[in-house]
Amino acid sequence: MLTRHYQELRLKMVVTTLCFALIPLLALGLTIYYQFTTAYELRTIEAVRTMVQNRVNSIELFLDERIAQLVTVANTHTCEQLCNEQYLQQVFKIMQHRSKSYIDLGVIDQNGDHIAYTGPHYSELKGVNYGKEAWFQAVMASGLYVSDVFLGFRKVPHFIIAVTNHEGNKTWILRATINSDIIDNMVRRAQVGRKGDAFIVNRENVLQTTPRFNGKVLGKPNAPNFSAVVDTIVERAESRGEESLFAAASISNPRWVLVIKEDLREAMAPLFRARHVEVMILLAGVALVVAGALIITRSLTSELMKVETERAKNDELMVQSAKMAALGKLAAGVAHEVNNPLQIISEQAGWMKDILESETPASQENQQELKQCIRKIERQVDRSRTITHRLLGFGRRMEPTQEMVDVNGLVAETVKFLENEAHHRGIDIQSDFDQNLPKITTDPSQLQQVVLNVMDNAIDASGKGDVIKVATSYNFQDPRVVAVRVSDQGIGISKDKLSKVFDPFFTTKGSSEGTGLGLSISYSIMEKLGGRIVVESEEGTGTTFTLFIPTES
Repeated sequence: MLTRHYQELRLKMVVTTLCFALIPLLALGLTIYYQFTTAYELRTIEAVRTMVQNRVNSIELFLDERIAQLVTVANTHTCEQLCNEQYLQQVFKIMQHRSKSYIDLGVIDQNGDHIAYTGPHYSELKGVNYGKEAWFQAVMASGLYVSDVFLGFRKVPHFIIAVTNHEGNKTWILRATINSDIIDNMVRRAQVGRKGDAFIVNRENVLQTTPRFNGKVLGKPNAPNFSAVVDTIVERAESRGEESLFAAASISNPRWVLVIKEDLREAMAPLFRARHVEVMILLAGVALVVAGALIITRSLTSELMKVETERAKNDELMVQSAKMAALGKLAAGVAHEVNNPLQIISEQAGWMKDILESETPASQENQQELKQCIRKIERQVDRSRTITHRLLGFGRRMEPTQEMVDVNGLVAETVKFLENEAHHRGIDIQSDFDQNLPKITTDPSQLQQVVLNVMDNAIDASGKGDVIKVATSYNFQDPRVVAVRVSDQGIGISKDKLSKVFDPFFTTKGSSEGTGLGLSISYSIMEKLGGRIVVESEEGTGTTFTLFIPTES
């Protein structure tokens, strides 16, 4: 029982310690992780946003340089000069020397006829009329046009930059085909990680560059539609069954949209590694706290067990001291009880001596008288033996036991201890025992001491002519408890003192009459037996002590 009690106490201490230690630790860890996650996500988003903006700026700068170069050539040369294909070829070489971004160069008149050309597709393009092509109408209307990627007459994906020049009443166009591999390379450099991708779409969501995973040029991308983007956005979206981070930014001329995709798990990989480290640190901290809690609680409970053991020893000494004190009070009554049979034994022995001296042993009459004297002597010896046995049994220091006890018999035997003292004081003890009382399992010696202490207090509180009532009862509706009630007609206890009657060294008697330990010890004994003791008193009327004893301890 004691071991289980301390196991439960240790468990409660461990749980309480862990709650107060781990809850702040976990709250701190979760807060740090949340803040770090939020900050890292924002940093990742800003990094992707910066990347897409930088790529857009690079592409726009490249296209602006090509446009400026073509405008310069168109404005510094006449149509007649450039229509000379040898001269046009020299100009093209100069342009290529500065930048390898051109595939071919051509001059188209205001009717759409391709009147001069230099490049690898001479046979397919020389003499072709572009009058009905969308790009021709656009450049004639605006003076500058950068096309989307298209197949055209050469049946190869490409895009062009075209500018117009006016000479008098004549308008002509200088058109250059741009090497789209340069744009592709610029876009590919934004493909981050093993699953990252980057591509350009036009306003119809048609691919202008070849993506890494999400489709082919002039096809539709296998990704969310960002063709309507007019600014820079970053958002999460599903792609190929995985959550990805997409950044999209518009390119002003032509009206394209650059899209960069990052796999979210790859982008957040450093965060996940940091999370694993944090979890390991947190687990180590939890293990350290648990180990510390176990060590501390084990040490504390060990110390508590030592203190409890010492207290139990002291309580046992106090109980034994109280027994011996009660035993001293019983000495007078016991001496009187023993003296009576001894006096009878002495008288019968003297009578036998007189008979033996005056009469012949063979006389029938004398034999009968001798036999009667012997029987009386035996009865008184048995009586003396019973009295001394009860006295020694009460005073002996015994280990706690669990026995089947007849409560009525135990109370009746205790009453006999005090009958003589009560009789000498003129106090009448009346017993009322419930004959249906079941036998209980308890420690008879300790229970008898409690009953004796309570009755002894009742005698001390009573005066001549008072009645002390001792009763036992059993409630069949609550078969777990047997009750013993001791009531006196004494002076009673005031309300301000009633709550202190079970305190150690508290007594209402004079300093020479009591130690104040009897009821305190009785209270402790009843707790150990699994029961309780209750007091009811009214000043000037009397006091009632009730013992509630469990049928099984």
